[in-house]
Amino acid sequence: MFNPFPEVKVEAEQQACSGYDAIIDTIRHKITQSRTNVITIECYPTVNESELLEELIKPLNPSYIVQASDQFYSSQKVSEMIQMNLTDDRVFGLMSHHSFSDFVDVQKQKELKTSIQAKIQNNEWIVIYGVGASLLYETDLLIYADLARWEIQNRYRSGEFSNWKADNFGEDPLRMVKRGYFFEWRVADKLKKQLFTNIDYFLDTHQEHHPVMIDAGSYFQALEQVARQPFRLVPFFDPGVWGGNWMQENFQVGQDKINLAWSFDGVPEENSLYLKFGDVRMEIPANNVVMHQPLPLLGERVYGRFGAEFPIRFDFLDTMGGGNLSLQVHPLTDYVQDVFGAHYTQDESYYIVEAEEEAKIYLGVKNGTDKEEMMQQLRLAETGARRFPDEDYIYKRPIKKHDHYSIPAGTIHSAGANSVVLEISATPNRFTFKLWDWERVGLDGVPRPVHLEHGEPNIVFSRDQDWVEEELANRFEVLVTNETWKEERTGLHESEFIETRRHTFSGEVLHETHGSVNVLNLVEGDEAVVESVDGSFAPFVVHYGETFIIPETVKNYRIKPHGSSVGKELITIKAFVR
Repeated sequence: MFNPFPEVKVEAEQQACSGYDAIIDTIRHKITQSRTNVITIECYPTVNESELLEELIKPLNPSYIVQASDQFYSSQKVSEMIQMNLTDDRVFGLMSHHSFSDFVDVQKQKELKTSIQAKIQNNEWIVIYGVGASLLYETDLLIYADLARWEIQNRYRSGEFSNWKADNFGEDPLRMVKRGYFFEWRVADKLKKQLFTNIDYFLDTHQEHHPVMIDAGSYFQALEQVARQPFRLVPFFDPGVWGGNWMQENFQVGQDKINLAWSFDGVPEENSLYLKFGDVRMEIPANNVVMHQPLPLLGERVYGRFGAEFPIRFDFLDTMGGGNLSLQVHPLTDYVQDVFGAHYTQDESYYIVEAEEEAKIYLGVKNGTDKEEMMQQLRLAETGARRFPDEDYIYKRPIKKHDHYSIPAGTIHSAGANSVVLEISATPNRFTFKLWDWERVGLDGVPRPVHLEHGEPNIVFSRDQDWVEEELANRFEVLVTNETWKEERTGLHESEFIETRRHTFSGEVLHETHGSVNVLNLVEGDEAVVESVDGSFAPFVVHYGETFIIPETVKNYRIKPHGSSVGKELITIKAFVR
């Protein structure tokens, strides 16, 4: 049975503190043990600072409380300084290279330092809290209050939270995510990495009124453990205008939702990770493992190419009983670099997990398609003047279970209704240019954005029906076959940096990481077990539809049927960087 709450049992002896009372007791004990005048609580953007103030800081009874936000420029000035990054577009911006220190009001900080120094001389103690708090004064005790990006996006949608220095409560969530993605998350991650060696405690603030705290030594020990064994992230599910009901039925999740369009089960940049310290579960941004343990997780070659960034992304697209995805295209590499400041683009593939008889994929253009004629029809459709006649221009082919289609950037594509796709792609996930959305509005009742001005220069019109069939459709190559398993190379296209391998097996399969982090999904069979070749990690059981990660440092591992699947044929799909 699919497990929506996977945990990593941490081997550290230290117990985590659960709840404000226990956390307050721990901080007070720490203060009495050492000379402490300044406590700093650095916050990731969208942490509930009001809750921290009322339930943690005031009960500590400090002499002086400083909210970091007051020491930075005004919201208006910050927005003016980053306008080039935000642009006027609803979805797309330009990657920021700012630091939070760029926005500190130097005069205010100077006055603050004078005030704090006077209080320290009187043996008073101070708490500075909020985003950028660690930049304002040298601290004696540093606590980092953290939050995963998926939870941040949920808070944007609630209307109760704002972007940092924006005062934009209740704004269009797409614009709020844009500001987060192109500006504040980049800047916050930069600061977090700089602070790693100085942090004394990490604070999990995902659950309202119920934080969890652990000392930094135990926290980093847990990250080291994660980066040396198989693990899963905490999946999140989201409805959409084209969403279906297959995941609700097969994974028993999201029963309160109108549908489920997406499942993100392998995206460390956005997913969280559950660490189990004794009886206490701590939720952390999975991206912290990537930033703190890039070499053992990614491997030297991948780290050298991408830096501390996880380059592979797995997610499900469920249209079973739903509709078509938007007709879309991803940017070519030079375009995404020149226009948005991203390092690489979203090459991807669709692995078909389920498909009804009438299910289709839209991929490339029809033979002989005239570019100007097609773009004129798309422009007319954008204005609402008429429906886009996709049947005249877009190549559509039937699909079946366990097909695999490469989709290099620049290729028009869409998943059709009544299918379940495992999307295997490069990580950048903001650069989807919608060309046509089948005359729909979003679940919020607002027309979904279409970006023909970005889409047109990125469509490669030579990728027609003949080219798709030759280069992108079911390019299976058998590499190994024996009595109990078969290994096939299933893609991706030679222009893409990800390689995928499919293993069909009824017995034990020996895998290697190929010098790269591996991401896998069990796409056929009830359950399998991942075993260490050298006993360096405990057996790890995975179930149907679950995505799991194997750090590069594992090097070799075994996968075989487990439990009810013993004696049956199973299939995994594996991705790694070539």
